[in-house]
Amino acid sequence: MAASNTARSWGWVARAIHWIMALLILFQLGLGVWMTNFVPDLLRQFQLVQLHKSWGFVVFALALARIAWRLGNRAAPGLPGAPPWQVRASHVSHLLLYLLIFVLPLSGWATSAASPVQDMLGIENMVFGVFAMPDPWVPGVKVVADGAARVHFFAGLLLAAVLAVHMAAALQHHFVKRDDVLARMTWGR
Repeated sequence: MAASNTARSWGWVARAIHWIMALLILFQLGLGVWMTNFVPDLLRQFQLVQLHKSWGFVVFALALARIAWRLGNRAAPGLPGAPPWQVRASHVSHLLLYLLIFVLPLSGWATSAASPVQDMLGIENMVFGVFAMPDPWVPGVKVVADGAARVHFFAGLLLAAVLAVHMAAALQHHFVKRDDVLARMTWGR
């Protein structure tokens, strides 16, 4: 399998970035729900939030790498004979996915960076304890933190919905239509 995309399929680099990001995003969505709704211990919740921030940074970095790779490599073409509405739906869902993959990490970072509580307690936005992300809101700005938190929450809900449609469409192509849409991003061609 070639590293670059071909006229018929995605290359191994695009596939690797896709599946690594898919796993991380599903993990992040699950962790976000778990830590905010099912972890009553504040110290444990704080540790999970720090982990969530770190993996959010990784998702953002991978999204940048994905865009850079995509700009340098043509996209595998759509299936011949697909109805126009399906082509448009595919384009819109992919644009939404890309948008949300950037909005979620940025809104999460803004929520933390603008938090007055974080500044009051001297908490830095550390990535796996190795380096701190920038903090342009010192001292914190509650209205920015609250607004970013709302964006983060609703973007997470929208991402979960778009991902569900994306996965359902891929499975429908594979099991119902029996075409190679899913195979081109997994083991085929």
